[in-house]
Amino acid sequence: MPARKTPETLRSWRWYGRDELRSFGHRSRAKQAGLDSFDFTGKPVIGIFNTWTDLNSCHLHFKITAECVKRGVLQAGGLPFEVPVMSAGEMLTKPTAMFHRNFLAMETEELLRANPLDGAVLLGGCDKSTPGLLMGAFSMNIPIIYVPCGPMIRGNWRGETLGSGSDVWKYWDEKRAGNLCGDAWAEIEDGIARSAGHCMTMGTASTMTSMAEVLGLTLPGASSIPAVDSAHNRMAAAAGRQIVENVWADLKPLDVVTAASFDNAIAVDMALGGSTNAIVHLVAMAGRAGIKLPLERFDEISKRTPLIANLRPSGKYLMDDFYTAGGLRATLKVMESLLTTDLITVNGRTLSENIADAEVYNSDVIRSLDNALASDGGTAVLRGNLAPEGAVIKVSAATKELLNHTGPAMVFEDYNDLKKRLDDPDLPVTKDSVLVLKNGGPVGAPGMPEWGMLPIPKKLLKEGIRDMVRVSDARMSGTSYGTCVLHVSPESAVGGPLAHVRTGDLIQLDATNRQVNLLVSDEELASRRASWAPPPPRYGRGYGKLYCEHVTQAHEGADFDFLQFGPETPEPEIH
Repeated sequence: MPARKTPETLRSWRWYGRDELRSFGHRSRAKQAGLDSFDFTGKPVIGIFNTWTDLNSCHLHFKITAECVKRGVLQAGGLPFEVPVMSAGEMLTKPTAMFHRNFLAMETEELLRANPLDGAVLLGGCDKSTPGLLMGAFSMNIPIIYVPCGPMIRGNWRGETLGSGSDVWKYWDEKRAGNLCGDAWAEIEDGIARSAGHCMTMGTASTMTSMAEVLGLTLPGASSIPAVDSAHNRMAAAAGRQIVENVWADLKPLDVVTAASFDNAIAVDMALGGSTNAIVHLVAMAGRAGIKLPLERFDEISKRTPLIANLRPSGKYLMDDFYTAGGLRATLKVMESLLTTDLITVNGRTLSENIADAEVYNSDVIRSLDNALASDGGTAVLRGNLAPEGAVIKVSAATKELLNHTGPAMVFEDYNDLKKRLDDPDLPVTKDSVLVLKNGGPVGAPGMPEWGMLPIPKKLLKEGIRDMVRVSDARMSGTSYGTCVLHVSPESAVGGPLAHVRTGDLIQLDATNRQVNLLVSDEELASRRASWAPPPPRYGRGYGKLYCEHVTQAHEGADFDFLQFGPETPEPEIH
């Protein structure tokens, strides 16, 4: 462990503690805010980075959560400052919250650097807020603790349990097929999101907050606590107390995250049947820490990790069932033999110590290794001439009979083309067709939206078809399901092979052998490449222009090339 800090070595001392004109100005403005000298001089100053906004219903309780963190900071002798940051909320943010993940990461890094903060508690949860906050924190590398917002309570409709996302896609298909009336659909809308908190299925939000915990960046058990449970407020206050200790101990995120902890995260993602989005986020997060995570690493770990969490969309239960069954701590205990557990976490203890007394209270929700839902993990990485840099598929949420399938492509050039033609009764498509969506990647969309779970054409829904092979360079919601090949890299907008697929071409998915191929001759593909022209730039200015010019491809984490691990950025001069 690094040497403990003294008041004079605190980062905030450079602003507040010196006998200089500039420090006089900083102290006088602190007093303008009603503070006194003993409030800010020689004490850890803690930023509470709050992604609360009225525009993100998942985070509506964060006003209360922030107050609980403040209470803990004050109890431990620190000074809390609440700092608003972009929410990157999934539901309303367009073109996609993924487009703004890197924006939040930049904002987090720069706010940590520009202000007199010795440490920070980061409040997030809704999908992209977790990786965005942590990517920025890794790049700045001062003490932080992550506080997840927690899942919402279960949905309900006519006595039937509803799960975020998963049941939306299910019942939307039934409505489009003519099997669900408008009144019933309106009742589902009223009953599926009943409290603050992120999606209560094992979607991207639950997956990524679990990843934060496995990486050692939350207090033990934090990711499983429902948003409206009183334990959530107690956890937030405890995080406030702990961050003050971590500042004195100088325990920074890059002291905690290692290549071994990322291997742990991958294993737990597979055991949970986690979101495919975890792959692109973990690659980006590891890149900020200077750790390479090739896609093959995910596949290697997936093959040796059983799927033990019986959670939607891969299983039966929801996140509040998971919490009462023992939560992530119990899951880690079950799979302890598959993990490296002598790694330090933000409470100063090892992962092994944090799960020592964990128990499973419902063995159908959290299965044993010898009673797993599947013998290997929920996600597979594919290669082939259609995805030379890789693609992913969530096998645990796919139709088994379609995992090895060859069929003719039905190509949509972009999402607008999909919306325009999908439900045309004359669309030349059958249940054996492979639906292909182009221009859904980091540059093409832009931002890699959750378009990868392409809807089934209405005429096939009416025939009873509920799944087809679908291929795109987009992502899909972690709450979704189906035989969807995602994150095809390189993407079509930069000239990847997906750009050259034509309707009628045969596409072969061989998930058993981790292959996805376009059954077209090399000579024909070369001819198509020679005649291909890139789409015109979508943005001429602003963040969109910056994004499209600097975002990396999906297999590289879709981070900005200039933000990846490299030379340290100097601390600001205090003039």
